[in-house]
Amino acid sequence: MGNQVKTGLLLIILTVLLVFLGSLFGREGAIFAFIFAGLMNFFAYFFSDRIVLSMYRAKEVSPDEMPWFHQMVEEMAHKAGIPKPRIYIVPTRTPNAFATGRDPNHAAVAVTEGILDLLSREELKGVLGHELTHIKDRDTLISTLTATLAGAITLLARLGMWGMYLGDDDNRANPLVFLALIFLPIAALLIRLAVSRSREYLADEGGARISGNPLYLASALEKLAFGTRKVPMRNANPSTSHMFIVNPLSGSGMAALFSTHPPIEDRIARLKRMAGVV
Repeated sequence: MGNQVKTGLLLIILTVLLVFLGSLFGREGAIFAFIFAGLMNFFAYFFSDRIVLSMYRAKEVSPDEMPWFHQMVEEMAHKAGIPKPRIYIVPTRTPNAFATGRDPNHAAVAVTEGILDLLSREELKGVLGHELTHIKDRDTLISTLTATLAGAITLLARLGMWGMYLGDDDNRANPLVFLALIFLPIAALLIRLAVSRSREYLADEGGARISGNPLYLASALEKLAFGTRKVPMRNANPSTSHMFIVNPLSGSGMAALFSTHPPIEDRIARLKRMAGVV
């Protein structure tokens, strides 16, 4: 099954889970779930990019301030077939990057000060190709909707738990409702992770093609994996970790099972296979 089809199916499943969760509390609950999710998606659609850029104190830079980087982004955007996005710098020594925006006409690419110092020009092209692929494929919107739906399921489940404790005797006596309120948020989290991981693989492939050499991005990922461990991002928010090219909250063992990104070794191996190295 292709990653695009898988993403669509997982989004449908998330929506079904949300409606099912609301229906546990009757028709009114299902209607409330729809309205609640709609409001959250509306807010996320129009304001998520401003929120995340503000969260990381990103500063927009003009062509006069960084002419070489603007030229690089413009050339890469032309190859990707999308408008040139706005460019932001995040004031942190942690090497990382992310894209945001609801569509290619309202997009931005943010890179940290650390990534600009760490990577070569060719490696930066690989990273930009990855981020521009996210924009071209509207992954920035897909990821936002997925995170919002998963968040709505989790919040509604918590509200449902409080409702049971505060006097909903019918639902309190139903063990199926209790189990659903526990396991539906877990299922939503796993689906969100699956969507995020599948989009990362696609963005890696697109970035390799746009940059012209899969090894550019493979080399960049190797350096970023080391760099983020050496200089971790202290202010990273778990709700935005899926946006970065490498997980700012990466871990090992059980933590890796709940990572928004595929194992970086697998990503590098795929890129090397694309280049015919292995």
